[in-house]
Amino acid sequence: MQAKIVSIVGLEGFPLVKAGDSLAKIIVETAKKNSVSIDDGDIVAVAQKVVSKAEGRIVHLRDVKPSERAEEIAKITLKDPRFVELVLREAKRIVKVTPEIFIIENERGLICINAGIDKSNVSGKASYALLPKNSDESAKRIRSRIMKLTGRNVAVIVCDTYSRPFRRGQVEFAIGIAGINPFKDYRGQKDLFDYVLKVKNVAIVDEIASAAELVMGQGKETVPVVIIKNLRRAELDEAFSVEDLNISREEDLFKGTL
Repeated sequence: MQAKIVSIVGLEGFPLVKAGDSLAKIIVETAKKNSVSIDDGDIVAVAQKVVSKAEGRIVHLRDVKPSERAEEIAKITLKDPRFVELVLREAKRIVKVTPEIFIIENERGLICINAGIDKSNVSGKASYALLPKNSDESAKRIRSRIMKLTGRNVAVIVCDTYSRPFRRGQVEFAIGIAGINPFKDYRGQKDLFDYVLKVKNVAIVDEIASAAELVMGQGKETVPVVIIKNLRRAELDEAFSVEDLNISREEDLFKGTL
């Protein structure tokens, strides 16, 4: 019998990313410097922040003019009206506004506090990082370029940090995917005692993102890219989008509670 081993390999010495940089090229070069091979079946987890930086999604508040609506909401949230304006520009729907919290749904169906906008690991007191416009497309571009540079079939997951209902603390979620089935579906299979599983459909890309965060960290670690190796449960497949993880409002058990 052989033990099952999954490797979570953080790429050390990753350089600071600037607008216009090729993340795929940097990933491949940094992997080589770390003596880490990129192999068929590897899953490359990339922190949202470096994706946003490479795509020029860094905004300075001095360049933002708040709308009347932003000014009104700022009075409720007690936030800078210019910051509120940034959130509104990203919003498809406002979910909840109070002095404690500002939650929106963006165009990609993500439910985010402050539209996912934050300034951790962004230089400048009044500078903020927006989420990528389309994280699936970001993941596809990175994957395609890595595959061209290495000749290896890999998957890519763009990760970001989110809170969870009814739980303290945050975990990493997948906000963009390329080349991977986001689920490990056990429905219809039998368990140890021959009971048929009816609801067990694991969001494996979120589990991968959370596992990657164990190495990435949230502070000064400077490890924004992690390569996951030997994860046999994950299925490489190009047919899926991160939006497959979203539930409809009809399916939402908690609709009307916010």
